[in-house]
Amino acid sequence: MERSEVSLIALRRILRATEQHGRALASASGLTPVQMRVLKLLEADGLSTPKTLASQLRVTQATVTALIDRLEGKGMVARRRSDFDRRQTNISLTEVGKASLAGAPDPLQDLFVARFEALKDWEQAMIIASLERVADMMDASNIDASPVLDLGDIRRGQPAG
Repeated sequence: MERSEVSLIALRRILRATEQHGRALASASGLTPVQMRVLKLLEADGLSTPKTLASQLRVTQATVTALIDRLEGKGMVARRRSDFDRRQTNISLTEVGKASLAGAPDPLQDLFVARFEALKDWEQAMIIASLERVADMMDASNIDASPVLDLGDIRRGQPAG
């Protein structure tokens, strides 16, 4: 088998694992992995702004606004004007959001992060360099993406299918 075929098989396995996990998460919680990440960030911070969430997710504020709109529509987050700066909107987790987090399976990226962080520094650097090179080879360097293992548009409401 050619090395290019072996590399494409490995990429396909990663994509399939991501897709399967996204479907399992959606089935168990009704959430996409990115929506789950937003809820986890809010759980950790208690209160956040769209700008802060966009920075943490490494996406645009417009993308975060679409995510928040969907989560607010599901009753999982609430928006409220800041008491200190009326131009600022604070986002918080609702009881429905907290319950959804409690009943959802751990995201695939949590497993990846735990295993990645257990690697030696040189191994981490090698993997990052290789993945960034693959992204460049696929003309994907400038695609708006967050550090969440998921497929498709991160603003969408349904898992990839």
